[in-house]
Amino acid sequence: MARSSTRPTSRDVAHAAGVSQAAVSLVLGDKWRGRVSETTAERVREAARDLGYRPNLAARNLRLGHTRTVLLVVPALTTEFFAGVYTGAARVAADHGFGVVLYPSPEGIGPARDPFASSQAALDGVIASSMAADALTAIRGDQLPLVMLDSDPSGSLGAATVNLDIADGIRQVATHLLDLGHRRFLHLAADIPSWTFEIRARELAARLDTVPGTTLRTAHAPISIDDALTAAEAALAAPGPRPTALVCDDDKLAAGAYKAVRRLGLRVPDDISVTGLDDLALATAIDPELTTVRLDAELFGERGMEALLAVLEGRTPPGGDIPVELVVRGSTAPPSTPSTP
Repeated sequence: MARSSTRPTSRDVAHAAGVSQAAVSLVLGDKWRGRVSETTAERVREAARDLGYRPNLAARNLRLGHTRTVLLVVPALTTEFFAGVYTGAARVAADHGFGVVLYPSPEGIGPARDPFASSQAALDGVIASSMAADALTAIRGDQLPLVMLDSDPSGSLGAATVNLDIADGIRQVATHLLDLGHRRFLHLAADIPSWTFEIRARELAARLDTVPGTTLRTAHAPISIDDALTAAEAALAAPGPRPTALVCDDDKLAAGAYKAVRRLGLRVPDDISVTGLDDLALATAIDPELTTVRLDAELFGERGMEALLAVLEGRTPPGGDIPVELVVRGSTAPPSTPSTP
């Protein structure tokens, strides 16, 4: 008789082995010891092999509430940084039998529609950038095991937070520019209400406050080259002594600042030094190459996934911020004009 093309079920295995379906579940789930005999267990395994039975892992996982799937919520993918975060998270996830679904929040920030019929049924946990935190409410991600990236540890929604040491990165930038002799600063700040950008503004002001005779002005812009161009041009053309150093929250903002400087008939770094933050590919594509803070996006994603695995297993994730590194290139130099305010 030809074997049926219908996929064998646990009921078929139970019938062939002469046991109950419950016994089949215990044996094939490796929970049989002390509950069924070794002889019965071997009989079930032999029946399963003969029938070519394979457990329906997807159905089993859904029943147990574990799909081994994690959602990574990030701002819109407008830079390669968050692609690196995904790569790192997916690498660690794959090593532990998990998959990662990448979900960019529309417009980069703000609420988003639930990408699943029921997130709580379809997901084991969530890793989310604080820049896309508002999306969590819509997808009910804050009701799942949650790890926040770039988030205030003292006020985070998540069971754990993973941060880059952005504060130290800004201190490295400020110290570098101060050591070059700069005292008039313009901060081109990202116009995004997020903890990571609040930290940049706070640490820059705090570091400059330690050196007498410094001045700091601030201009805000969305993270786009055109918006940065507009904001930087207006700030640099404003009345009063022109800043000699322009500190940007992001490499894309720095690229816009370059265009503003040139539109005003000035040069980088001869008339004004410019710094960025991220060390995107863009940083070495512009001329002169950009002095910026290198952030290890893949390591960031790896640490985020490792923290979520710890939360899922009831462990405490390791603490400590991820170190960052100032990369000095051609966009910074000593000021060419006196630095008194």
